[in-house]
Amino acid sequence: MSSASVISLLLQDEAETIRLGEDLALALKPGDCLCLSGDLGAGKSTLARAFIRAMAEDSELEVPSPTFTLVQSYDLRIPISHFDLYRLADGSELDELGLDEALSDGICLVEWPEMAVTELPKDRIRLTLTHEGAGRRVEITGSTTAMARISRALLIRQFLTKHGYADGQRRYLTGDASLRAYETLLCQDGKRYILMDWPRRPDGPPVLDGKPYPKVAHLAEEVLPFVAIAQYLRDIGLRAPDIVASDFDSGLLLLEDLGQSSVLDDGGKPITERYMASIDCLAHLHHQTAPTIIAVDTQHQHQVPPFDPVAMKIETRLLIDWYFPWKNGGIQATDIQRESYSRVWDGLIAELGDCERHLLLRDYHSPNLIWQAHEEELRRIGLIDFQDAMIGPTAYDVASLVQDARVDIPSTLGDALLAHYLRLRHVQGNFDETSFLKAFAIMSAQRNCKLAGIWVRLKERDGKPGYLKHMPRTLRYLAAVLEHPVLAPLRQWMAQAGIDVSESRT
Repeated sequence: MSSASVISLLLQDEAETIRLGEDLALALKPGDCLCLSGDLGAGKSTLARAFIRAMAEDSELEVPSPTFTLVQSYDLRIPISHFDLYRLADGSELDELGLDEALSDGICLVEWPEMAVTELPKDRIRLTLTHEGAGRRVEITGSTTAMARISRALLIRQFLTKHGYADGQRRYLTGDASLRAYETLLCQDGKRYILMDWPRRPDGPPVLDGKPYPKVAHLAEEVLPFVAIAQYLRDIGLRAPDIVASDFDSGLLLLEDLGQSSVLDDGGKPITERYMASIDCLAHLHHQTAPTIIAVDTQHQHQVPPFDPVAMKIETRLLIDWYFPWKNGGIQATDIQRESYSRVWDGLIAELGDCERHLLLRDYHSPNLIWQAHEEELRRIGLIDFQDAMIGPTAYDVASLVQDARVDIPSTLGDALLAHYLRLRHVQGNFDETSFLKAFAIMSAQRNCKLAGIWVRLKERDGKPGYLKHMPRTLRYLAAVLEHPVLAPLRQWMAQAGIDVSESRT
C-alpha cells in the first residue's frame, strides 16, 4: 500500500477483491461517491456486490446488476444506490436518476463513471481495476479525509492478516459516544471476535490550564489502559475479555467476544438476579488492594490516574456549560452563577476527604455488563468499557449501577441493590457505612450533573440527539439524591439558578 494520496493494491484473486469490498464498506460514509472503473471482467461488479452484502450483513443477498435499470437502491444501515452508467445516453440524465438526492444521506457506487464525468461530484472517490498477471491491480484516489478513512480500513486488514485472521469477515458493530469504533470479526471456524478501533487523536482545544478536556478529566486516549485494566480484572477473578491481538501504536485490539446477553430482559427492564450479581462483582472489586501501576508486558505499563478534585469539577462543569443554556433558551450562566456553582463543588468534594477509595470502572451500568450464563459466581458478569478506570471514591460505581443512566431502576430495586452492597461490605469488615452513604450522594450528584451536560453536548455539538431520551431519567436520579443533607448547598444553588429537577419526578 502506498501513500494516502494514491492507494495501490495487488489483489491476487476474487477472494481478495471481495475482502476489499468489505473493507470499503466500513470506511465509506454518507455522502461518499465511489466510482468504479475498469475493463469488462476486471472485478467492478464483484467488488460492488461484496460492498453491498457487507453493508447488509448478508453474504447471500441478491445483488442484481443495474445495467438495464441504471440504478438499484438498498435501504441499509447506510442507504446504498448502485449505478451502472454504461447505457446512459447523456450525463444530464443523472439528475433524473436521483444521484444528488441519494448522496444526501447515503453512499453511491457508480460503475462506468466515464459516461458522466462532468456531472459526478468533484470530491468523488476513484477506484480503477486493471488486470495484472493472474490478479488485479487497484488504484484508489480521493479527498484527504476519504483516503484517510480508507487507509485506516486497510491498516486494520493488515493487522488481522498479521495475526492470522486474514479470512475473517468484518462487520460494523457500533460506534459509541466517544471516538472509538467497533467491528465484529466472523471467522470461518465459526468463532466471533470484537475489533476495537481507537486511533490516537490530536489534542482538542484547551479547557483548563492549557490542557484539553481528556487530559484534565484523566480520560484514556489510547488502547493501553483497556488492556491493563482487563488484565487486572481477570487476575482478581472477574470476567473481562481476553486480548487476542494488539497493536498499541496503531490503536487496534482484537478481543474475545463476550456475547450479547444483557442484564436486561427483552423489554429493556432490569433483571434483578443479574443486577444483584453485578453488585457482587463490585463488592469483590472493592475488597481488593487498589492497583496504581499495572505492568502489561516488559515494554508497557499503565499508571491508573486518580479521580482527583480537578477531574471531578471539570465534569460537573458540563451541567453549567451545556445543560444550563439548553434549559434556559440559550442564555448562558452568569459569572456569578459559575463562581457560586464552583464553590459548591469545592465544598462537596472536600466532604469526600475521608471516604474509601478504590478502582472505579467509571461506566458500570447495563450497556457494559454482559451476562455469562455458562459461568459461575463472579464470572457471570462480563465487563467491558473500563478504559477510563481511575482511583476514586468506591461509591461512584455503585451509584452508576443503582442509578443506571440508560434504564429505569425502580426505587425498590435500587434500595435493594444498595442494601445488598452494604451487607456484603460489612461482612468483609472494616467498612464505614455512614461515610460511604455520604460519598454515594455526592458521587451520584456529580455523575448526574455530568450526564445532564453530556446528553445536551451530544445533541448540540456532535449531532446525536438520541441521547436526550435519557435526560428525564437522569434528572429523576438527581432529584432523588438531592434529598441527602450533604447536598443542601447544591440543592440551594439549583433553586437560585431556576433549575427545578423535582418536576422530573412527577
